[in-house]
Amino acid sequence: MTETQTKTSSPELRAAAGAMDGLRNDLLRQVFDYRPLPPLSPDGRVVRRLPEGMRRLVVWTPHALVLFAAFLVMMAGFAEWDYRFLMGVVPAIPVAMTLIRPVAAFWASMLATVFCGILGSELWGPSTFAAQVVVMVVVAARTRPRTAAWMWLLTLLFGVLVEAGDPSITAPLATLSAFALLVVAVVQIRRDAEREVTVQRTVTAVERDRRTLLEERTTIARELHDVVAHHMSVVAIQAEAAPYRVENPPPELEQAFVTIRENAVAALTELRRVLGVVRAEDYEAPDAPQPTLAALDGLLDNVRETGLETEKVITGAVRELPQGVELSAYRIVQEALSNSLRHAPGASARVELGYVLGGLGLRVVNGPPRGLVKPSPGAGHGITGMRERVAMLNGEMTAGTTEDGGYEIAVFLPVPLSDGPEPREAAGSTLDATGDADTVVVERGGGA
Repeated sequence: MTETQTKTSSPELRAAAGAMDGLRNDLLRQVFDYRPLPPLSPDGRVVRRLPEGMRRLVVWTPHALVLFAAFLVMMAGFAEWDYRFLMGVVPAIPVAMTLIRPVAAFWASMLATVFCGILGSELWGPSTFAAQVVVMVVVAARTRPRTAAWMWLLTLLFGVLVEAGDPSITAPLATLSAFALLVVAVVQIRRDAEREVTVQRTVTAVERDRRTLLEERTTIARELHDVVAHHMSVVAIQAEAAPYRVENPPPELEQAFVTIRENAVAALTELRRVLGVVRAEDYEAPDAPQPTLAALDGLLDNVRETGLETEKVITGAVRELPQGVELSAYRIVQEALSNSLRHAPGASARVELGYVLGGLGLRVVNGPPRGLVKPSPGAGHGITGMRERVAMLNGEMTAGTTEDGGYEIAVFLPVPLSDGPEPREAAGSTLDATGDADTVVVERGGGA
């Protein structure tokens, strides 16, 4: 049947064609394939609890059971009155064949049944009856449930045709084999389901480990970008502004500062390009403690050395926050000031920290660019990193231009009341008796 005919045929015809394909794949193709029955796994639930010497023998239990079944079939044939040897040996051969060629063993069992039926007085004698049931059970256990269904149907059809349309003779065989094959199919389905669940659990564990690793690498990349980009921006701005602080600088000095700035800008560009490469498997996190808001003054002093006028405003009762909140807040301020240096040279910046009962409010505002230094274009990694940090802490963030042409970043990081330690007194602030004073601390600094 061609592909065009299959597409245009009825669903019944397509189902019949699929059934015939299943029959050919299961019982007609590669009939004589050599497929030896493998031994039991020594790591099984029961086998692994046995002593080493016994374990080597127990793994061959399926083979011993099949050969014992062949022996019983042969003994049943010897009980016949006529042609005892042939009635016993011929049906036993297909049973033993199931150990190496299971599909061929099924067809051999059918031929043995015909042979013994010609020699004897009935089709399903004791030996052929037992051989057919054992062969179907073993072959079904070694293949899949669909093969068991095909063997049962072919056996039933074979018996009805040979007995001239009388199903009563084949009915006992069909009934017993149906129950046996049903048990085998249920065991197979359960085993396949357990195997699939195990595979899914393994895949889930691997994906979970991979996702955790990627999250850790993303954090490392974000930290590296925040730290290196900030310091390289400071170097670039200082190199650009240095010639303007010296009256009549020599050309060699100006060229040296130009070279420094070009190298710093090139390093920043390369950093943005290879952000994915820094997520290497052999990266080891530094042992040094991560910065917190207590180190914010040092950051502002570093920025002021570049000529950027900064102002820090603190409102509310200053207190220690969880380490993740402190680190994220510090990195956000660091990235915001770095963006001010790159994109708004000559502008002033204002850092506002608001300690409230529900968390920490953070706002960094810079004015429009001023002076001779040209703004540097960015790749957007800074804002993206801020948003990732805020999202990680279930916070909120807005970023956009102000009316005067500057830029504003507003962040709120929630902190449950039970997570924060007792309030601490900041330098220059005065708390009331309840510790909830709305004291405002303002620190200003300008460029050198």
